[in-house]
Amino acid sequence: MRLWQFNGGLPALAEHKNESVNLPIEAAPVPAQLIYPLRQHIGNAAKPLVKIGDKVLRGQKIADAQGMISAPIHAGSSGTVSHIADHLIPHPSGFSAPCITIDTDGLDKTLDSTPYADFRQLSASELVSIVRNAGIVGLGGAAFPTAIKLDNQSKSRHIETLILNGAECEPYISCDDRLLKERADRVIEGVEILLHILGANKAFIAIEDNVADTFKSIQTAIANNGNSLINAVQIPTIYPTGGEKQLIQTLTGKEVPSGDIPADIGIVSINVGTVHAIQQAVIAGKPLTSRIITVTGEGVTTPHNLDVRIGTPINALIELCNGYTKLAERLIMGGPMMGFALLNDEIPVVKATNCILVASKHEVITEKQAMPCIRCGLCASACPVSLLPQQLYWFSRSEQLEKAEKLNLFDCIECGCCDVVCPSHIPLVQHFRYAKSALKVKNYEKHSSDIARERFEAREERLARDKAERAERSRKKKAALKNEPAKKEAIDAAISRSKAKKQASVEDKS
Repeated sequence: MRLWQFNGGLPALAEHKNESVNLPIEAAPVPAQLIYPLRQHIGNAAKPLVKIGDKVLRGQKIADAQGMISAPIHAGSSGTVSHIADHLIPHPSGFSAPCITIDTDGLDKTLDSTPYADFRQLSASELVSIVRNAGIVGLGGAAFPTAIKLDNQSKSRHIETLILNGAECEPYISCDDRLLKERADRVIEGVEILLHILGANKAFIAIEDNVADTFKSIQTAIANNGNSLINAVQIPTIYPTGGEKQLIQTLTGKEVPSGDIPADIGIVSINVGTVHAIQQAVIAGKPLTSRIITVTGEGVTTPHNLDVRIGTPINALIELCNGYTKLAERLIMGGPMMGFALLNDEIPVVKATNCILVASKHEVITEKQAMPCIRCGLCASACPVSLLPQQLYWFSRSEQLEKAEKLNLFDCIECGCCDVVCPSHIPLVQHFRYAKSALKVKNYEKHSSDIARERFEAREERLARDKAERAERSRKKKAALKNEPAKKEAIDAAISRSKAKKQASVEDKS
């Protein structure tokens, strides 16, 4: 199969996969508490369906989706709801947010479910509904509600190609690799479900060419399944080849235009962990209550891939990996390139958590002295989205946010390639993240201002209309009062005529 090359990228990143990938996946025990932030996905936060004191079972829906872009949340074990209050959440801001806390009872009782072993008997819309109700979001880190990606019933576009993203390009993270080694048959069955939903003509499972044993596992699973529409493809190990648009370009040569989504060019791309979750939701009837997470780094004693209940506090996972080492310097959710630091280890893992990196000072650069830009252009050469990081930096730094937006700032995937190659050690991604946040705030404020203005103008128009109506009623009243004497005379004359007729009638009879 022919492959294409996307712009830029880093072909020589130290992988650090062997530290965690060689041990089998281990099921993490149920912790004493499970903590569920109500916003674990892109879109609106979920709305609690439980109250303090309620008993719940594993798989029970404890919070429901609000609006189209949202996802429900399910209990990861049986227990009692003890708190519905703010708690620290995994977010770069370090803020707290509303969370549901469940005190587990140690019984791990499960809610009865409805599996659909013969998924072909269901329509595409019925399967999408199962995915939606299972609370499945993108497990590669984006956390976008998966049902929206799959729902093409109300759209005119046709999906020709399904891409399964098994390109785990960021250093240290190996959860998808381990999943494909151990549960490849489930993933392939999940691909069949997706083909049935989308009506795609072909499916590619992309695996990097540095994991030959994983590629063989996938090939064996495809052969056992016998579906000729599914193919495994080895792709070059270049960071960030696992980025959605970069992977699409590598496999098809097509570029997703700025502002568009892959479905607009007939492609859907889904992470293999998400595919596994879809298979479990449909075939086993299990909503998303757990996921595989890599716990690694020089700061943890035994790096490992764990099957973890969503909502588990991070300190429980560190303990399972035999605790911290003396080298532990920083706790990061995600990898060293796109992850973010956490305030403490009491924060829970969420649906988007694919890695907990306990980094030493040698593994991440905690401080670096930025120097003036020398305009070398290395950042532009490394950018996989073909942006102009130097110009974006100047506009972001000088608060010329609209100019940065016109240079497609929001196309930046924050991969960190520009940071790595910058000889002046300028934290470019930090500037871009700030500019994006500032623009979002500005756009939100403008939107709110526009709404307020429209409401004010509507109120002024209503008041003017009411005033005009009152003036018209007053005019009519005055006109009526002005004509009152003439009316009175007419009425008196009419009464007099009536009396005269009656009197005449009486006289005639007499």
